[in-house]
Amino acid sequence: MKDWMNEHKIHIAVVLLLVLGGVYYFYVQIPQESAPLASVSQESDPLKKSVETEAENTPVNKANQPEIIMVDVKGQVVRPGVYQSNTGERVIDVIGRAGGLTGQADQSQVNFAEHVEDEMVIYIPMKGEEGSSLPPQTGLGGTVSNGAGQKQGKINLNKADEAELQNLPGVGPAKAAAIIEFRETSGPFKTIEDLKNISGIGDKTFDKLKDLIDVK
Repeated sequence: MKDWMNEHKIHIAVVLLLVLGGVYYFYVQIPQESAPLASVSQESDPLKKSVETEAENTPVNKANQPEIIMVDVKGQVVRPGVYQSNTGERVIDVIGRAGGLTGQADQSQVNFAEHVEDEMVIYIPMKGEEGSSLPPQTGLGGTVSNGAGQKQGKINLNKADEAELQNLPGVGPAKAAAIIEFRETSGPFKTIEDLKNISGIGDKTFDKLKDLIDVK
């Protein structure tokens, strides 16, 4: 046996080297080479979670969503009051929400296609009632619409002349003259409720006018 090993020791040494080389390759070299793949996979998990978290926390784009506004509907509608509306809606939409027009409404003075605006007052006049188109009143604030496409400031009872006062619903030449006479003899109106001191202006008429007038 010893003689045989001595004769083949070179071959035995080569075989041992091959075996050791194979063991080294399969058990040492391959795990080291595959390690970066596992590392990349582990590093990608936090990145993926971070992207998902950012997507969840990103607010939904509301640019295309309509803005909620409030519109006050008065006059000849079934249910007068303040109604919620959206930008882009028209007068006819809000009137429908208020129950529609009454049988006494003068539809000839109503622009149903007009776009509504926040804080708008839509006044629907009665048949035979003088229109409520209001002249510009710079700096008095407020927005009024009679459904005919006119949106102007409130009328100042202490500054308006007879022509301007007659633009108010239910106010003709006689009442306009009485308003001017009252402020000239009794002094400026202190509150809009003082208007009820004018002969012929009762609670019903005042209710039609209170959102269209000012005393500042």
